[in-house]
Parts: sequence; structure tokens; C-alpha cells
Amino acid sequence: MNDSSWGAPPQAGYWGPSDGGPVQGAAPAGPAYDAQYAQQTRPMPIVPDVPEHGGDQDDDRGAARVSGPLFQNPPAQPYAAVPQNPEPMPDAPQPAQSQPPPKKTAGRDLGAAIGVGVGLGAVIVASLFVVKAVFVGVVAVAVVVGLWELTKRLEERKAVKAPLVPLAIGGAAMVVAGYARGAEGAWVAMALTALAVLVWRMTEPPEGYLRDVTAGLFVAFYVPFLATFVTMMLMADDGAQRVLIFLVLTVVSDTGAYAVGWRFGRTKLAPRISPGKTREGLLGAVAFAMAAGALCMQFMIEDGAWWQGLLLGLAVAVSATLGDLGESMIKRDLGIKDMGTLLPGHGGIMDRLDSLLPTAPVVWLLLVIFVGSG
Repeated sequence: MNDSSWGAPPQAGYWGPSDGGPVQGAAPAGPAYDAQYAQQTRPMPIVPDVPEHGGDQDDDRGAARVSGPLFQNPPAQPYAAVPQNPEPMPDAPQPAQSQPPPKKTAGRDLGAAIGVGVGLGAVIVASLFVVKAVFVGVVAVAVVVGLWELTKRLEERKAVKAPLVPLAIGGAAMVVAGYARGAEGAWVAMALTALAVLVWRMTEPPEGYLRDVTAGLFVAFYVPFLATFVTMMLMADDGAQRVLIFLVLTVVSDTGAYAVGWRFGRTKLAPRISPGKTREGLLGAVAFAMAAGALCMQFMIEDGAWWQGLLLGLAVAVSATLGDLGESMIKRDLGIKDMGTLLPGHGGIMDRLDSLLPTAPVVWLLLVIFVGSG
């Protein structure tokens, strides 16, 4: 086979000299054939024969195909072998499927939370109306457990060692002194507890002394001292009713905030502290607490008036919300979600005392103003 089998004559310089020389395969120019050109030409390579028509040959053009494995086309597949719905390639992007919007949830086991709440409420109410001293003991136990949770988290997350032993003993003494001796007894017990914290910490190396005793004084004020106002309410003749109003209004405020905020909450109240709280939830807390306060003051407190209950409910809603935000600030600084795991569905004791502790002095003071300390 020669070059014409490719369908076009070879270009100059392909097999022979680049310019001026004769083209390979063409006849000599004449008898005066230049020997120089003859020496520069190269022999035509031997190409194997091509099979006749019906083999690897182009039917339309009549030119032979180049044989060999690199030049063979794969056999064509019949139309019946092509799948009607071919599967996409593994790496091909899949069309985005619309997902249903996430359903709002409380973020906790609601059944367990309700069960634990009802159980705690039954214990508190039973001790409150049966024997007042038993209720004081319940408060003291809650204070000691709360102190243990808070000091434990401070040590784990911040390496702050607030002395637990003097805090627990002094905290229980504060609660009892508030019931037995009123505000004077509570202040004396607080001062002695602070002194005990300062002395107790001296038994350890001085590194971190100021940090540890400062944390101890904060814990002593935050948990047991605020809790003494609950037992101080109990000193009045209608002390059980006062404590019950305090508990009911705080719970109603939290319930109203949750119910309204979960259903209608859109505007964040304090996103950097507690992203779940909304302004709509705060309005719900205020409305629920004011309504409950008006009813409680009108029917549970002698010489109480409904308008006093409105003011009391408003104050409770504000103080309970601030207390909740205050502990959320502490937990964010510590990098934790809950203070403990003692109460299923609730977290720890401190996660239930967060709104009660700052509300206790507010209710005690307003009730003294409205109807006296008697």
C-alpha cells in the first residue's frame, strides 16, 4: 500500500526533503535526476495488505481502514440493549429533595419533666401544710444539694475550689435561722458562714486563695441566703399561704413564658445569654403571673386586694426571668447545659432553683408592704 491509500497525497517534507526536493512516490524529473536528492530520500515503509470489502474497510469512501487494536472501533450496541431509564453516575449530583420543616420541641423529656415536677410539688405542699419544720428541712436539703452542684461545676470547669463543707453547714444554718429568728438571724448566719469560708481555705496553699474565697462568698449569698427568705415567709400566721403563693406565681410565670414563647415566640429576648427566650414569652409570663397573682391575693391572703396581686405577679415575672437569665449566664461561662442530672427532664436542683431564689426576697418584701409581716 502506498500513500494514496490515506485519501490525500503526502505533504512536502513528510518523507523527503523539506523544500525544493521531489515528492516521494512521484516520477523523477528527468534523466538528469539529481543524485543528491536520491541520497536524501528514504524507502517507503512496508504496510500490510488490507482485507477486501467486508472487512475493516470504509464502504462509503472506498478507502481502507487502518488495522490494529488502537484503531478499532467498539462494536455498536443494538437499540434494544440500551436501557430506557439509565441510572445516574455515582458521582452525579442528585436533585435536592424538599425536607419537611423541623418540628418544634421542648428540648427535654416532657413526660419525665412533668412527672418529676408533680412529685416535687406534692412533697413540698404536703410538708408545708402538715408540719412547717418538715418544710424547713426540705428547703435545707435543697440548698445543700444546690451548693454541691454549683461548687462541683466551678471546680470542674474553672478550677475554682469554693469550700463546700463550711458552705453546706452555714447554708443549712442560714435557712433554719431565717425561720427561727427572721432577718436578723439570717444575716448573722451569713456573716459566720463567710468567716468560716475564709478560715477553711487557709488550710490549703495560698495560690488561688482570693479567687476561691470570692467564689465561696458568692455561692453563700446566691443559694442559701436568698433561700432564707422562703423560710422567713413561713414565720407569719398565714406563712403557708404566702409560701404557696410564691411557688404558684413562679411556676405560673415559667409556664406562661414557655407556652406563649413556644407557640408565638419570634423576637429573641437575650440571644447572647439564652437563645430560647423570646419577648413574646416574657409577655406571656407577665400576663399569666398577673392573673394568678390577682386571684391569689384576693382569695388566699386576708386583707389582700386583686390590684396588689397584679403588681405582685408583674414583679414575680420580671424577677423569675432575670433569675433564669442569671443562671444561664453562669452556665454559659462554665460551658455547660445543666448544673446536674439529679432530676430527669429538669437537670439539677439548681436548674429548678434558678428562678425561685431571686424571686423569694421580692415576694417576701411586697407581702410585708401590702399586708404586713404578721
